[in-house]
Amino acid sequence: MFSVVALISGSGSNLRALLEAANNPLNGFKIVAVGSDNAADGLAHAELFGVPTFVVTPGAFENRDKWADVLYDNVMHFNPDLVVLAGFMKILPASFVGALSPNLINTHPSLLPAFPGAHAVRDALAAGAKTTGVTIHVVDEGVDTGPHIAQREVEVLIDDNEFDLHERIKAVERDLLVDTVKKIAAKTISLA
Repeated sequence: MFSVVALISGSGSNLRALLEAANNPLNGFKIVAVGSDNAADGLAHAELFGVPTFVVTPGAFENRDKWADVLYDNVMHFNPDLVVLAGFMKILPASFVGALSPNLINTHPSLLPAFPGAHAVRDALAAGAKTTGVTIHVVDEGVDTGPHIAQREVEVLIDDNEFDLHERIKAVERDLLVDTVKKIAAKTISLA
């Protein structure tokens, strides 16, 4: 079975969608562990599904590289075929990315290359964008600059605020992420 480690930082809505999909053996993948950079609320989803968790807090290390080395060791303990950043909000050092890429993917709430970075939804609204969306991409050493795997549009409504637009994007994001992981597991999408 195609194995996935998911990394999160928050509530874990993308993680929950992956765990539910992985529960169906016809989807062809299994979440073997969930890691976080903090005691994230989303870890409760993994525990509910009986999936092992680990937390590697950056503040416990003297620098980012040492933190990333321990994070990498925790991930590799499970020997995954794919690592999914499912709402993981830390920029990973080049050593971590280089060791896992292209089998390291991220989801981002915009149609990249438009609106990279941590405030994509706010930036789209401020720019007056008529559409935005979701991008699943391979993680490279830049910030949201890796090759695109899949994208899906979301219309920006005239009365949208940041919260409402982000909630609609998240619903599309969850579906696209699950669909993309299923296709990677089935080898209908190649990351190499």
